[in-house]
Amino acid sequence: MYREKIEELKKWKNSETRKPLIIRGARQVGKTWLMKEFGEKYYQKCAYINFDDNSRMNKLFEEDFDIDRIIQGLKIESGVKIEAENTLIILDEIQETPKALKALKYFCENAREYHIISAGSLLGVAIHEGTSFPVGKVDFLDLTPLSFFEFLEALGENELLKLLKSNDFDMITVFETKLKEYLKIYYYVGGMPEVVNAYIEHKDLNETRKIQKKLLDAYEQDFSKHAPTNIVPRIRQLWNNIPTQLAKENKKFIYGLIREGARAREYEIALSWLIDCGLIYQVNRVNTAKIPLSAYQDFNAFKLYLLDVGLLTAMAGVDAKTLLEGNEVFQEFKGSLTEQYVLCQIKECTNLDTFYWSSDTGTAEIDFITQIDGNNVPIEVKANENLQSKSLKSFVQKYNTKINVRTSMSSYRKEEWLINIPLYSIGNIEKIIAN
Repeated sequence: MYREKIEELKKWKNSETRKPLIIRGARQVGKTWLMKEFGEKYYQKCAYINFDDNSRMNKLFEEDFDIDRIIQGLKIESGVKIEAENTLIILDEIQETPKALKALKYFCENAREYHIISAGSLLGVAIHEGTSFPVGKVDFLDLTPLSFFEFLEALGENELLKLLKSNDFDMITVFETKLKEYLKIYYYVGGMPEVVNAYIEHKDLNETRKIQKKLLDAYEQDFSKHAPTNIVPRIRQLWNNIPTQLAKENKKFIYGLIREGARAREYEIALSWLIDCGLIYQVNRVNTAKIPLSAYQDFNAFKLYLLDVGLLTAMAGVDAKTLLEGNEVFQEFKGSLTEQYVLCQIKECTNLDTFYWSSDTGTAEIDFITQIDGNNVPIEVKANENLQSKSLKSFVQKYNTKINVRTSMSSYRKEEWLINIPLYSIGNIEKIIAN
């Protein structure tokens, strides 16, 4: 399996301003695998230390932040002779030892010659709970599930992927039937590495669903194990309510649908916990199309999505036959899955901040809006080949945006006021617009 984040890790290794690196991401997105793969391929030696339930490491970092003493301890723990010029030091589940997090500051200030990568599934939660954190002394890298592009590569479709990334749409159209079939499978399988590996090995969608269910169960167990006891029920309620909220025509998150009479203040901590774990994305509404979009967010109006489209199909109970063959009953939720997919591709393939827009009256809505090269770019999502774009047209008339995107199952086309990007190419949105 290949992860495109390896390229960012290579840049980090060779950077003259390199700091200790923290990889953020939800449990089971492949952080440990990525760190070890990078160490094995690009360093002579790799010193791996896991802090989970590791009392020795707690004691090592308890005393002081003497770098020589800490390096000596890491050598003994890993069994690797650590040399700054050729060894990658991996500190996994580092949030279990808060003082190890703090020690990264001293590596940055006094021993930057060492190459250190750390990660932790609940790192975001630990940071926001007041752990002494080395602000400005570390680099960050966010890891998500596999994108559709990475999924194709994992399936061995390297030439098809190469064509897809070329944006040669005359040639791509020749193979679009194949791409659409893979896209439907990706909607079901998603990008969680363990699930993708199972699909590659067995080509059995029932088997992949079993693994997705196990992952979802593991996340729910994490709620009980790591979250404050008093908010666990609310975390569960909010988490399990997301598919219901996305099934609505108006996908704005409404607390009253979790349970009758629910209020935002009751669920604020639960919402923050799920976001900090990397399990959900919050997309805020903007009420205008001015630049920068982030300055015009309405924090009281937002949509929530899961970290992975395959997990959404599992939570919603969408069976393989319904998804792959389609039926009339499924049409409405298909739009929700497609929105989930598009957001995930933007998160997995770009660094774009994403919002959504709706009119004050609620009669028009743009699924997503982002900024690319200084331009506000509205993105309308269509699950099929229905190309009516009433909301997008009214938005363009109101704000006179130069670049407007519709993404659908239709082939690429460029009109005077609109670019239609096929859903299988949406991860390439920045390059398509640049060209």
